[in-house]
Amino acid sequence: MCELLAMSSQQATRLTFSLEALTARSGPASSTRDGWGAAFYQGHDAALFREPIAASDSPLVRLLETQGPSTTLALSHIRRATLGPVTLANTQPYVRELAGRTHVFAHNGHLPGIEQYGKFTHARFQPIGGTDSEYAFCALMERLSDLWRPSIAPPGVEARLAVVAAFAADLRELGPANFLYADGEVLFAHGHRRIQSATGRIEPPGLFMLSRQCSQGNEPLQAQGLSIAPGFQEVTLIASVPLSSEAWRPLAEGEVVAVSAGRLVARQGPSRL
Repeated sequence: MCELLAMSSQQATRLTFSLEALTARSGPASSTRDGWGAAFYQGHDAALFREPIAASDSPLVRLLETQGPSTTLALSHIRRATLGPVTLANTQPYVRELAGRTHVFAHNGHLPGIEQYGKFTHARFQPIGGTDSEYAFCALMERLSDLWRPSIAPPGVEARLAVVAAFAADLRELGPANFLYADGEVLFAHGHRRIQSATGRIEPPGLFMLSRQCSQGNEPLQAQGLSIAPGFQEVTLIASVPLSSEAWRPLAEGEVVAVSAGRLVARQGPSRL
């Protein structure tokens, strides 16, 4: 299955390197060699980098290891192709504009029959490629478009979470539906099921979360293949698997969390707290 990683922090910081831990999983012995992508928010816009090649083979990944932009919100994805050819159009994360800001989405799982699923409709938002993940993102954006209006203030976090959680519940009816979604202010993560390396079975957890506070301004955060520069103050990481020996919390099956400025601000669904 694909690999997901996201970071939300209170202060802008540099990831060195957010993709490195995932790149190791897309090496020659891995099945996740069909593309990679990363989105780094700066305000309401996001710098998007993606290629339909293995991350471990990419000179651009090596450039981002040292020259990646400073950010408070980032999402990354490594692809294992299950639907759609290996092309740029089918490489995640996907982005769309709504209400004058960039929205970003990445999914892990397989959603057979999504195009015939009557609960999802498309009008303004149409897929460019041929993946179930992009189809799902467009359906989510259609639902969110009723909330986001350019002429009024952004909707409250709870209202956004309600839409995302209802969408996630519908998505779970089709198959594994772990996903990350961000609107430039809030990071939403939905944990479901994924192939577990220990058993080979598709079962929960699908995502893990780690929150940290920095008591000293010069303290970095180190994890397996991942370093976050000093100055983050508060940070939350969400990943397909734990990236360090710390106490990463598995998201319960069907749990949706909302994270802003490095802090968990809302959630729906079962909890293991």
